Amino acid sequence: MTLIVDAAPLVALGDARDPAHEPVLHTLRSEPGDLVVPAPVSAEVDYLLRRRGGSLAARSFIQDVAAGRFRVEGLTRAEHGLIAELDERYDDLAVGLADLSVVVLAGRFGTRRVLTFDERDFRTLTPLTGGSFMLLPADA
Repeated sequence: MTLIVDAAPLVALGDARDPAHEPVLHTLRSEPGDLVVPAPVSAEVDYLLRRRGGSLAARSFIQDVAAGRFRVEGLTRAEHGLIAELDERYDDLAVGLADLSVVVLAGRFGTRRVLTFDERDFRTLTPLTGGSFMLLPADA
């Protein structure tokens, strides 16, 4: 079972002082499947961790990726085209590339499970397969 991971939980994971650190850690430790991070999300995580926790926090995330704890997945040209279509469809939300890459990779991996704190957007966005997303840790 695959879990697509958004940026904010990874930033919380990188900061032990963050109130969401422990819930994220618990969710990740109990997850039996692959933890997939879209490439645009990984860039956002690096940027946010460097601003918030410095290079050590960002490096820790990069080391986690290198160790295989997270699987960073790039997007194909066709998936970028799909993101452009979704961006137009959800223009009023102004969600952007990172969040829409979560939607597209959830479709690629056939999952609706997303680790995110962004309930406003992900309760509105529709999975490519229909239905609704299961948002962790909120829906656990």
